[in-house]
Amino acid sequence: MPSWIADSSGRFPQRLYLRTPEIDRDCEMVVSEFLLRRHGVVRYPLSTAELTVLVEEHANSLDQYADLSAEGDDVEGMTCFQPGGRPDVLISKHLTNQPHRENRLRTTLAHEFGHVFYHRAVYDQLFAAPPGLFPTSAVDTRTVCKRDTMVQAGEGDWLEWQAGYVCGALLMPVTAIRRLIADLLMGHGIHGAAVAGTPAARAAETRIMEEFLVSADAARVRLRRLSLLSDTAGPPTLFDRP
Repeated sequence: MPSWIADSSGRFPQRLYLRTPEIDRDCEMVVSEFLLRRHGVVRYPLSTAELTVLVEEHANSLDQYADLSAEGDDVEGMTCFQPGGRPDVLISKHLTNQPHRENRLRTTLAHEFGHVFYHRAVYDQLFAAPPGLFPTSAVDTRTVCKRDTMVQAGEGDWLEWQAGYVCGALLMPVTAIRRLIADLLMGHGIHGAAVAGTPAARAAETRIMEEFLVSADAARVRLRRLSLLSDTAGPPTLFDRP
C-alpha cells in the first residue's frame, strides 16, 4: 500500500510516497488483468487502442482532440481533478492527428494514466481539507504535462516524476522487460548492466523499442531506472541468475 508523507512544498496536506517496486508491481498487475480480461492472454506490446480503453476505464472522460495551445506549445497532456469524481484526461490534438507521433501519443496516454490511477487520492484530500487551509482557488487542480517531462521529470516535482515512472512501467512491464533484456545481454556475454554506448546497449534499446512500441528515449530511461543500463560496468547481480 502507498504511504503518505508531509508535502514540503505546501501544495497538499500530504504527498503520496511511492517506491518504484510498488509502481512496477501495480502497473504490471493492471496491465495483466486488463489483457486477460480482454484476450485471455497477456501479450505485449499494449496496443494504442488498448491503452486508450485502459485510460477510459479509469478516467471520467478522455478527450484526445483537445486544444491545449493556451497552456503552451510544449503541453501535450492534462488531467483535471474534480471533487467526488474521477478526473478528466485531455490529450493534445497535435499528437492524435499525426500518425508519425504515435509513440509520443502512447507515452502521453500512459503518463496521464499515472495521474489518474495514483493522484486522485492526492487531490481528494485537497478537496476535503477545511476551508481556508488549502483553498482550491489558490491551487491548480490540474496536472499540466509538458513534452520534456513526460518520461523523465526531476524528483523535486514528485507528481510528474511518479507519472513519468508509471509511463515506463505501464508500457514496459518489469517482468517482461527483465526477462527480455536478461536473455539478450546474456547472448552478448553480459550478466550485469549494459554499458551505455556499447553494441549490447544499443541492441537492448532497439529490442525494447520494437517489442513495446516506444521511443528510443523511453527505452533508455526505462533501462536506466531498472539498472539494466549503466555508464560503467557493474557486478553481475541484476537478473538473479548464476
